[in-house]
Amino acid sequence: MSIPRPEHPRPDFRRENWLNLNGPWAFGFDDSDAGVREGWFAKETLPLTITVPFCYQSEHSGVEDKSDHPIVWYQRSFALPDAFSQQDVWLRFGAVDENAQCWVNGRYCGEHTGGFTSFEFNITHLLRGGDNTITLRVEDRLDSRDQPRGKQRWLPENFGCWYTPVTGIWQTVWLEARPRLFIEKVKVLPDADTGKLNLEVYLNGAPQGEWFEADVLFDGQPIASVKARAFHRTLNLSADIRSSRHEWGVYLWEPETPHLYDLTYTLGADRVHSYAGLRKIDARDGVVLLNNHPVYQRLILNQGYFDGGLYTAKEDEDYIRDINLIKSLGFNGLRMHQKAEDPRFYYWCDRLGMLVWGEMGSPYQFNDRMMDKNTQSWQEIIARDFNHPSIIVWTMMNESWGIPGVLLDKQQQAHATALYYMAKAYDPTRLVISNDGWEHTQSDIITFHDYMQDGEELAKKIADPHQMMKKPVASIGNSLGYKFLFAQGFGYQNQPILFSECCGTAFSYEQGWGYGEGVKTQEEFLERYQSLVSAIYSAKYLAGFCVTQFTDVEQEINGILRLNRQPKVDAEKFAQIIRGEKNRR
Repeated sequence: MSIPRPEHPRPDFRRENWLNLNGPWAFGFDDSDAGVREGWFAKETLPLTITVPFCYQSEHSGVEDKSDHPIVWYQRSFALPDAFSQQDVWLRFGAVDENAQCWVNGRYCGEHTGGFTSFEFNITHLLRGGDNTITLRVEDRLDSRDQPRGKQRWLPENFGCWYTPVTGIWQTVWLEARPRLFIEKVKVLPDADTGKLNLEVYLNGAPQGEWFEADVLFDGQPIASVKARAFHRTLNLSADIRSSRHEWGVYLWEPETPHLYDLTYTLGADRVHSYAGLRKIDARDGVVLLNNHPVYQRLILNQGYFDGGLYTAKEDEDYIRDINLIKSLGFNGLRMHQKAEDPRFYYWCDRLGMLVWGEMGSPYQFNDRMMDKNTQSWQEIIARDFNHPSIIVWTMMNESWGIPGVLLDKQQQAHATALYYMAKAYDPTRLVISNDGWEHTQSDIITFHDYMQDGEELAKKIADPHQMMKKPVASIGNSLGYKFLFAQGFGYQNQPILFSECCGTAFSYEQGWGYGEGVKTQEEFLERYQSLVSAIYSAKYLAGFCVTQFTDVEQEINGILRLNRQPKVDAEKFAQIIRGEKNRR
């Protein structure tokens, strides 16, 4: 049997010695929460089989049970390859939703909370000769609204734009061999103005003057090599990658030319392969700049759901297909909506040239536990995905989900603002949005959402940005009234303005829902989009727009494509509209 998702799960930080643990695992439900009490971690008691890394709710898992099971268990045996001898063994999980507790050979090794991010355990001291056994307990409560859920429903049935939950393992599980002293992470801070890659290196322990070396290649040819003795757990180096091979000295990363430099890091016996893109993203005087040039962002909302797999693509080719489809529809970027996507997807965005807004699933209830989980997850996401050049924006919150009183509530404003400044502190290389859609606190881009379906009326509504600062930006009422661009006490500071959710048109004959009155024919669909997109282009102050959405997802049918990636309309005709090639106002 072939291993599902056999490719290396961490393409920007690869070691040679690793073992993929995807495939069949023993599996079981624990609805009465008896597993720990009865010692399931120390015996083989699980009655079912599941295909990892697919969640039990999905077809590809082989279980396909959509009912609520708040606690599930996994178990899998493995033997260590000979190449792992004399090295420490680390067990890594790409993502497990939500709280995971792990045992190896019946002995507890640790836990992790957060459904979107990677985690690992050093299991060397727990191993024995021959076969070893991993046991994982996962708890994911349906009614836990203070955890980052994204588009996973918290009610017994799907509703609105909330879908089937994803419980348990949904990204690759693997083993990795490392020496005792190893490279923990390297943050690559590109400086496009000077042609340098600045490296912030983190080691797992105290070195004794070992040499750390970074080699930079482009297209297989050496470009630069820097090294330094390591006497502390962190060190900083700078690689000048200007070369006579290029007329401007460097190869910049841009959607049209997604140039990447290959990097190899060496510390004693540890060797790590990576890559980097030289690019700069900035905002000045109401304009977003990529490599010091204005970039108009034509984005599409991508929720990252896959037919048969829910959160998990069946194969790497699915990511390549999706990115190429998005390009064929006339877009130069995407907003990864309410999901921190698998790093393999971002890898292909890097390779193929796609601008990305990184986002995470929102919680839906404000309290201390929500703030703890939200902050921890965002720290882990930024750390994991820092080196992907395709990601140009971090979107910390969406539509005040989890912070419903942010318009007036100082505590909720403080949380949104704290997330903004935390992201800027950890990552000075990207733009940050505190609360996408409305009720902004501190933010590098001001965004708004509106699903008006009449192009002429939309053109009037968005014509004057100064009026938009004063009036409601969307007719979505709540106990506090309509939605305004800024939370109280915050205002416009000459940031770029971007229309980050719009359109959302559906066909009336399809089962499900979209925004506004559905259309009946492909011609009507294209005419609707022509009217709406022309209205958007008529607002010359806008830095771009984001169309809802790439595909249908379960009951929400406002995708340009169906969930199986079949197009609803002619791609080239649609692309001409998106690129503004037809009848700009």
